[in-house]
Amino acid sequence: MNETGRSAARPLAGVRVVEISSFVAAPLAGMTLSQLGADVIRVDPIGGAADYHRWPLTDDGASIYWTGLNKGKRSVAADLRSGAGQQLISRLITGSGPAGGILLTNTVGRDWLDYDTLAAQRPDLIRLEILGRADGSTAVDYTVNAAVGFPMVTGPAEHAGPINQVLPAWDLLCGMYAALAITGAVRHREATGEGSRITLPLEDVALATAGNLGFLTEAMLCETPRPRLSNAIYGQYGQHFTGADGATFMIVALTSRHFHALTELTGTRAAVDALATALDADFSDEGARYHHRDVLTGLFTPWFRARTGVEITAALERTSILWERYRTFHEVAGDPRVTANPLFAPMLQPGIGTYLAPSAPASVNGSHTAPQPAPRLGEHSEAVLREQLDLSPTAIAELRDAAVIATES
Repeated sequence: MNETGRSAARPLAGVRVVEISSFVAAPLAGMTLSQLGADVIRVDPIGGAADYHRWPLTDDGASIYWTGLNKGKRSVAADLRSGAGQQLISRLITGSGPAGGILLTNTVGRDWLDYDTLAAQRPDLIRLEILGRADGSTAVDYTVNAAVGFPMVTGPAEHAGPINQVLPAWDLLCGMYAALAITGAVRHREATGEGSRITLPLEDVALATAGNLGFLTEAMLCETPRPRLSNAIYGQYGQHFTGADGATFMIVALTSRHFHALTELTGTRAAVDALATALDADFSDEGARYHHRDVLTGLFTPWFRARTGVEITAALERTSILWERYRTFHEVAGDPRVTANPLFAPMLQPGIGTYLAPSAPASVNGSHTAPQPAPRLGEHSEAVLREQLDLSPTAIAELRDAAVIATES
């Protein structure tokens, strides 16, 4: 490890990021940068930002959501509406020597956080702003999802209206893009001494993804709209099946080998061969398996319905078929894939309790770094101002007494 504390697991050690944000994408980017070793200082208004009490909550009203996305950060609480508070946080962003000068935010319309304003104080500023849309108008994951088209191909084939996805996919992708962009900007600054002005519209993340995966290209080139498929898989054979005891499984046959194994498992090899002859179909072709998915599913279903979940699991484990049993979040939380997974480790989170918390998904040299708890709101206000701005105890006390900063438990 060198003088900055950098290592393979902490390549961003020695980098300091000020995060002024709320909700999912920007906090996730900040947490990701923290997991890579950066000192991420989240700045919130006194009392917390709009996401500070977001569900899910504990029985005592603490936000499980907020602590989940802010692990490993330091927290400063300040009056962001006052001139004194704005000046203080501006100094925090633009100071701190070569390690600082990095702002991650999804706030819009705050002139004092504008790139030109901050860059006038620090020319090598790196500022990444997450927008709703490229034109500067507001949008969130749920509205972006509606605008891009995915709800119209989600759900049962017979359903006529939109069906939203539960996973905030665009927020998650946007957070990862933001962390990657800042990492690249840091490398660029180290090589050239130049800063970067980065804007990342949430809607553009969704549009780019829809284009990269072919959804938009298909719409441009093909007249027939992509249909709803329920739990089937577009262009492949995949379907859910239910056992005699109600246990449900997702079965996927991506290759001819997988499909052959499925026919052997279900004892339908002869019937499938006869079906291929009757339909003049070649089931070694994934397209043929997709087009005739309903009749194939009809052949496979009796085998599943005649067996319990335990019996199905034991049989599938002996095959090359891609499969998994559907589980609830409660089942997953108690499963060895969590309880015996080195990704998770016991962590005491103030205000929440002790639970198994995830670290960064990637292991480095065979190990995961231990997860770090989220801070209490304003927990590091005094320490950060003392360390980064060299403020005296008297000056800090005056700011606290004037309600410019706060430390909360």
